[in-house]
Amino acid sequence: MVAATNGLKRIAIEPVTRVEGHGKVTILLDEQNRVRQARLHIVEFRGFERFIQGRPFWEVPVLVQRLCGICPVSHHLAAAKAMDRIVGVDKLTPTAEKMRRLMHYGQHFQSHALHFFHLCSPDLLFGFDADPQIRNVIGVAAKYPELAVQGVMMRKYGQEVIKRTAGKKIHGTGAIPGGINKNLSIQERDELLQDLDQMITWAHGAVKIARDYTLAHLDKLAGFGSFDSNHLSLVRSDGAMDLYHGNLRAIDASGKKIFDQVDYSRYLDYIAEEVRPWSYMKFPFIKSLGPENGWYRVGPLARINTCDYIDTPEADKALKEFRRATGDKTCNITMAYHWTRMIELLHAIEKIRDLLHDRDLQGTDLVVTGKRREEAVGLVEAPRGTLFHHYRVNKDDQVVMANLIVSTTNNNEPMNRAVQKVAQDHLNGNQITEGLLNHIEVAIRAYDPCLSCATHALGQMPLVVELVDADGNIVDVKTRGSV
Repeated sequence: MVAATNGLKRIAIEPVTRVEGHGKVTILLDEQNRVRQARLHIVEFRGFERFIQGRPFWEVPVLVQRLCGICPVSHHLAAAKAMDRIVGVDKLTPTAEKMRRLMHYGQHFQSHALHFFHLCSPDLLFGFDADPQIRNVIGVAAKYPELAVQGVMMRKYGQEVIKRTAGKKIHGTGAIPGGINKNLSIQERDELLQDLDQMITWAHGAVKIARDYTLAHLDKLAGFGSFDSNHLSLVRSDGAMDLYHGNLRAIDASGKKIFDQVDYSRYLDYIAEEVRPWSYMKFPFIKSLGPENGWYRVGPLARINTCDYIDTPEADKALKEFRRATGDKTCNITMAYHWTRMIELLHAIEKIRDLLHDRDLQGTDLVVTGKRREEAVGLVEAPRGTLFHHYRVNKDDQVVMANLIVSTTNNNEPMNRAVQKVAQDHLNGNQITEGLLNHIEVAIRAYDPCLSCATHALGQMPLVVELVDADGNIVDVKTRGSV
């Protein structure tokens, strides 16, 4: 869509395609088609932080996962971890923790497979400028049927893991405050073991596809929507990658630690958020660096950068190869998200294999209790990055405060910078084509954003009403509640 705005030509990519949720990109061009501004806007609002207030705390792990149908497990577990603390539990039984971990790795496996094979592979296989008629999952299925089948079957396997741990493939109920409500039966374990070897083989193949593509196009990708940035994730106490639990570590673009082994219940001492009037997404930043320099990236690329090693052998081998290929230093290449995402896919299936052979999953000690608390924070590493859930509960067991910093929200500033950089590098002075506009979407898709999860705001959200004449010119603007 093209319109005129204060002498500038406005182009809108609406909606952004092959992502979860609804968003748009607006680009302002001058008469020479030079980019003056490019922004990613989230155009839907889902106020979960508000309407769960007043609900009993034990409902929260089931309620908040309705944010999303793609990554509900992540919200389910982050909320459950917070509610563990509310009921006074600091340590789960071995069966409860391992069942939750199995659920979590199943979520990572299915989500990463979905994104790589269904959403981003058309760009990698056909090229950014390919005909949009074939640059989609149907085109992949027609030309690369084996890959399309692999993507479907890998996602299906991850969902089967979720079903057997959470009770349902989507919006399950397996995690409850203080533990879980079921263990894994021998029959369920054996059913999952049947296809495990094939999943491991396909995971290795996915790593190879992402690695080979990145290395073959490294010169081009190094500057594509890329920039120096800080990175943040959970890490284990020994520095290993841990997608379910750990402490916060943040590093700068060169790998220097900004903070390390921070108890995530103290996240507000280190992380702040600001609201901007043109988006429903918040903009988090590291307090000590301020909003201008303190923004950071999360997700597979950040986790690969922040961790010291991966505790599964094949994924750790892939990590070492990635680091050698990128100069054994912090990698700030945006398109490297795809390679790191597949390393995590391999890590997830290795973890699933190890857990399926753990007899604790058949244990019967499922729930523990403790001394009631009124406030708690739960964190997990969701497929798209670090996920914060923070709740306060009153003496009547009702939620009175909720703050969610979702993975995609953490990546809000980086995604906007990627949009701006790609627009300036590829659209400046050129005739605008669909292929060039797809370059911007490619940069957004590298982050695997879940836009529906991320639409939350602090304080009063602004309402902006624009009056546009028949020629597309804005003749009046009224704003309420801007900050």
